[in-house]
Formats: sequence, C-alpha cells, structure tokens
Amino acid sequence: MASHAPEFYQALIALDEVSALGLDSKLAHLVRIRASQLNGCAYCLDMHTLDALHEGDTAQRVNVVATWREARKFYTEQELAALELTEAITLISVDHVPDDVYEIAANAFDEKELAQLISLIIMINAWNRVGVTCRIEPGHYDPS
Repeated sequence: MASHAPEFYQALIALDEVSALGLDSKLAHLVRIRASQLNGCAYCLDMHTLDALHEGDTAQRVNVVATWREARKFYTEQELAALELTEAITLISVDHVPDDVYEIAANAFDEKELAQLISLIIMINAWNRVGVTCRIEPGHYDPS
C-alpha cells in the first residue's frame, strides 16, 4: 500500500497523527486494541498492544479488554464509554450507533474530546481495513 498508493498512505498517516489529540494515551490504545480485535487485524492488534504496554499500561488491562464488560473494574468511566462507542462505531452495520451509547460517551467527554474520540475510532477502523486487506503480518513491530 505505502509504495503503490503513497499519497493515500501519507494522507492516512497525517490523519492518524491528529486523530487522538487531547485524549489520554492509555484510552487511545484501548480503543485501537478493541477495534482491532473486532476487525480481526492481527498486525494492528500486535502493534497497539505492544504500544500500550511500552507506554506503561498493565498487561492485565490490555489482556482483558476483549471482555471489558466483565472486567469493568479495571477501566475508568471514560474508558468504558470509549470502549462502548468503539464497538458501536466499529460494528455500525449491526445497530448503527445507539442513542444511549452516544449519550454515555457525550456525558463522559467534553465536545472536543468526543470529536477526537470519534476521529480516533474512525481512523483505527481505516487502518484495520488496510491491515486486513493487505494481509500485513504481525510480529515485526517494535514500539521503541
């Protein structure tokens, strides 16, 4: 993708750089991890799990994010709202984004943060589609 459609790839990178501005980095990694799990993107899942751990999140939180509803005690109210919104946006064809899910997120974040969160979720879904479609293999990413 990067060598065959470089303008598109560079545009994705530029969008990615601004998608999480102002959001807590641990929250942003959890969102990226959860969307990557839902989309089956092994490369992105590997990358963002390593990034989260490298930046100081705990293995316990990262390991149970797929079952965050059962492991709520490990996450803040903002993180829970972000994970719920991540699932709704990622699985938008299932039930669109339910009003109550949006309202929970809107109450947990100020307007700018909510806009950034939505941007981040859309961005990781785009990257997941690149990773899955191009069959990018995990195992060679280094967070340092």
